[in-house]
Amino acid sequence: MKVFKVALQTKIRLKMNSSQVLYFTLSAYLDISLCTYCFFVTFLMIYTVIIGCNVVLIVVICVNRSLHEPMYLFLCSLFVNELYGSTGLFPFLLIQILSDVHTVSAPLCFLQIFCLYTYGSVEFTNLAVMSYDRYVAICHPLQYKAIMSQRRIVCLISVIWLPPFLAVSVTTFLTSSLQLCGNVNNDIYCNNHSIIKLACSEPRVNNIYELVMTFLTVCVPVSVILYTYMRILKVCFSGSKQTRQKAVSTCTPHLVSIVSFCFCVCYKIFESRFNLIDVPSLLKICFLLFFLTCQPFFNPVLYGLSLSKVYIMCKRLVLPSVKKF
Repeated sequence: MKVFKVALQTKIRLKMNSSQVLYFTLSAYLDISLCTYCFFVTFLMIYTVIIGCNVVLIVVICVNRSLHEPMYLFLCSLFVNELYGSTGLFPFLLIQILSDVHTVSAPLCFLQIFCLYTYGSVEFTNLAVMSYDRYVAICHPLQYKAIMSQRRIVCLISVIWLPPFLAVSVTTFLTSSLQLCGNVNNDIYCNNHSIIKLACSEPRVNNIYELVMTFLTVCVPVSVILYTYMRILKVCFSGSKQTRQKAVSTCTPHLVSIVSFCFCVCYKIFESRFNLIDVPSLLKICFLLFFLTCQPFFNPVLYGLSLSKVYIMCKRLVLPSVKKF
């Protein structure tokens, strides 16, 4: 009876403590006092380049009527997502680099979780829709305009954005409603899985929902990408040289983007689910930063240089402004 009372008192105490978690401590930051401003300037430059490149490409696609085609509209959606994701990370990261105490309030932490998880989910759905667009263009070129009507484009853009936002809203709500018995987040930003680990009891509902959400927002888009590219390859091998050249020119940047993002996501899932004790902290942080900056930084450069129409329009927009100076 006495043991039962002690256990009950401990549980009540833990619940009382859990309601007082008003902020989280980010424990993954190393002592970089000697290089603080060097890191700050480096990440500020990366963020500035990301904003500049993505904004230029969005403006180019929106302003030029010749680029108001499905492929470029989906690209525009991708660049908007890169801006959204990097804005959810970099201002926060820059503040933390200059701070002596690496803490973040609970509401801001959950907001960042929502932003970064929606960014990752939208990235997958966007790449899946782009692969579907390439499949229709290469495998059904004569029916392309009929299939990719304005109504279909609006529907596909809604599919890119709405389901991820709804799915991640539920994830964030479930995590924010957990009773937490600690406030130390072993990361350099707010990570959903790190916060779930702080729960006082087994978060079974959260774990089940995360598996379902991962299947819907990762496995389903990847399945669409694999299926469409299998069909594209089949047409390329049986088609003419011109068909193969068209497929290579439009699909190469898309494939590079898919492979790099899948690699980054697989590493992040593996790193968050398993305790990588033998991996040095600095190396883990470098991998993490690569995961968070890879797509927003390389996608605009990759598509801007690879797609001739976009490249020509960018030159027309940028060169006159440079000459003025």
